[in-house]
Amino acid sequence: MPDQKRDYYEVLGLQKGASEDEIKKAYRKLARKYHPDVNPGDKQAEERFKEINEAYEVLSDPEKRQRYDAYGHAGVDPSYGAGQSGWSGGFSGFGFDDFDLGSIFDSFFGGGTTRRRNAPVRGDDVHTTIVLSFEEAAFGCEKEISINRIEDCPECNGSGAEKGTTPSTCSKCRGTGQVRSSRRTPLGMISTTETCPDCRGTGKIIEKPCHGCHGAGQVRKRKTIMLSVPAGIDEGQTISLRREGNAGRNGGPAGDLLVTIQIRPHPIFTREGTSVYCEIPITFIQAVLGAELEVPTLDGKVKYTIPEGTQSGTIFRLKGKGIPRLNSNVRGDQYVKVFVEVPKNLNEKQKNLLRQFGESLSEHNFEKRRSFFDKLKDTFSK
Repeated sequence: MPDQKRDYYEVLGLQKGASEDEIKKAYRKLARKYHPDVNPGDKQAEERFKEINEAYEVLSDPEKRQRYDAYGHAGVDPSYGAGQSGWSGGFSGFGFDDFDLGSIFDSFFGGGTTRRRNAPVRGDDVHTTIVLSFEEAAFGCEKEISINRIEDCPECNGSGAEKGTTPSTCSKCRGTGQVRSSRRTPLGMISTTETCPDCRGTGKIIEKPCHGCHGAGQVRKRKTIMLSVPAGIDEGQTISLRREGNAGRNGGPAGDLLVTIQIRPHPIFTREGTSVYCEIPITFIQAVLGAELEVPTLDGKVKYTIPEGTQSGTIFRLKGKGIPRLNSNVRGDQYVKVFVEVPKNLNEKQKNLLRQFGESLSEHNFEKRRSFFDKLKDTFSK
């Protein structure tokens, strides 16, 4: 018996009718809380993180969510609840018949069609999230990620039959997966095409199911993949790895692996697109007389000279010190905002010196102050 899984809505703390936005918000909140980078060495948090990603992978995909809502875990995992004996091949372990009656009109007049379950089907995409440092996102990196995905069973190479045996062609439908039946009605003879009841639409009969996959032909595996993160990737963007998702069925191609990026906050820098921002405190003396500052950048510290009379809140630009544009050698700029830190805890001597300094100043030394009071005078003199 497979391990009992928790309800995916319960995993994300949601009700069954939750919207796409609610699902996305719940996932991001829980993924940040239980991410292995945030909980190093915590096996319980790691398992919870895997459970959260598995739930989001299903509920964020409309087609998979519909199957899950209708059939539970059996609708999205071919190895969940698979039978141990008497299994007739394909994916009957899902616990439901995959059929499409077509329109009532067509079916009534013999033109109905059913979806052939032995036709090639593309595998589902797999979704996961990784957390990068500010610098890793800026300059790119190689990241090793581990995912759970569905693969062809290595014991039977995806056939579903025990090693040394092969599935036989269904004699009832002759391998088509469909049977045609006719019945007499008041309107005359009506023919319909339905899923073959013997092989459940697979066209194959498995006498001895594979012990590795119980006849499903596919198993869930843990896979480690090396991901190349391009320089300049931003928060919320997604990297797609083709054919690294769940295996296809009946010879169909595998789905893709979709990796969503999250970036840890930096203690000094913030980012908007390719622009980097930081704030630096300067002294009153540096602001008045000008000074050479050591400015932190993503490339290390650089020297920058601020002019005399620099005002608090002034922003300087360091060209080419920002984030690289995706798939380009061009970099954005860094913007440095300086603010004057007012000194505290002055002794009496320092206070007296400042008073003397203040008395030596005139309105000529304060352009903005003079301009403000001129405007104020004009306003109230009217």
